Amino acid sequence: MTKLLPESPSHLSIVKALYFNGTISCSDISKITGASIPNVSKNLYELIDEGFVIEKGFAESKGGRKPLMYSLVAGKFYIVSVAMDQFSTRIAIVDVNNSFVKDVECFDFNLYDVNTSADYLIEKINDFIDNSGISKKEIYGIGIAMPGFFDISTGTNKTFLKNDGKSLRDYISEFTGVPTFIDNDSSAIALAELKFGVGRTKKEIMVINIGWGIGLGMIVNGKIFRGFSGFAGEFSHIPLFKNGRICSCGKRGCLETEVSLVIIEQKAQKAISTGEYSTITANENGKVTISSILAEANKGDHLAIKLISEAGYYIGQGIAVLIHIMNPQSIVLSGKGSEAGKVWLAPIQQALNELCIPALLNSTEVILSPLGSNAQLIGAAALVVDNVDKLIFATQ
Repeated sequence: MTKLLPESPSHLSIVKALYFNGTISCSDISKITGASIPNVSKNLYELIDEGFVIEKGFAESKGGRKPLMYSLVAGKFYIVSVAMDQFSTRIAIVDVNNSFVKDVECFDFNLYDVNTSADYLIEKINDFIDNSGISKKEIYGIGIAMPGFFDISTGTNKTFLKNDGKSLRDYISEFTGVPTFIDNDSSAIALAELKFGVGRTKKEIMVINIGWGIGLGMIVNGKIFRGFSGFAGEFSHIPLFKNGRICSCGKRGCLETEVSLVIIEQKAQKAISTGEYSTITANENGKVTISSILAEANKGDHLAIKLISEAGYYIGQGIAVLIHIMNPQSIVLSGKGSEAGKVWLAPIQQALNELCIPALLNSTEVILSPLGSNAQLIGAAALVVDNVDKLIFATQ
């Protein structure tokens, strides 16, 4: 493997601190890593000599000596980030400053289709890298965030792209020639929130991934919480309804059967077909898409707002359960559905006001993710940096 990063544990901890926190001082790095300031200073100068870190001048100071700031050297390495949902996939390349260096590519990739294979995904990733103008030698890793019951210990997905029970992570790594890390989409979004969003200031956060299902990434005591077998957070499958509808998991009455983006699309299609007025438009195939619904909701369309408000109230019912059990500081709304923005907040808050014990509710805020629609791509890239030490020492 090309050594794009240092292999010393103390050096790696500094690289990770700089990647996740941007331009910071020696004192900041000391607080993040737990290493003494003299040791951090020594390692910083070694990293500068090796070409990994650069001095960025002095920060502003309100008094006293101005601290010298440091950052990673731009262009030193890149990460391929892959964000998958049940029907489409996005690929991007980010640099050491967590900036997108190429246009994001999106393509149809239906995980429910029995003919969908890991080989096609590998082909798309390889083509994307080949067309990027960036050599594979400059790419440190591939991070993939995908739906399903993903076992990070074995690298297998028990729901999608099962790959005959073989490690999907290792298979993609072998046929791309690039070390690969994969995690559940909601856990990756929570990682992004932990490293770059609300998690920088709060330690107890429930991240709701509003998508084709309703995922949940859990941050407990400042760490991603996975539960005993690694599958904690299947919020979508809380049995809330007696509607008799079969869920994608095979059970009936799950939260997902009333509030997923699939259901919202279906309800919009039915309403418009029966003559209800709306500015929501169908695509060239006559199908109403969630993108149009979310966009028109932000413009005030009555039908779009009604459908999202109904779904939001049901999500609020589920969140009320979380609040009573987990007592989080923040509930963060993320995922594709969050593109409707503040339209979600009022119905969710209404449900919480009706169903939650005030002593618990009053200490919890419900907010939109500051990371926007790129949270999953950011989280997928963060997977690679968060695990670089495991990769390096596993290959020695």
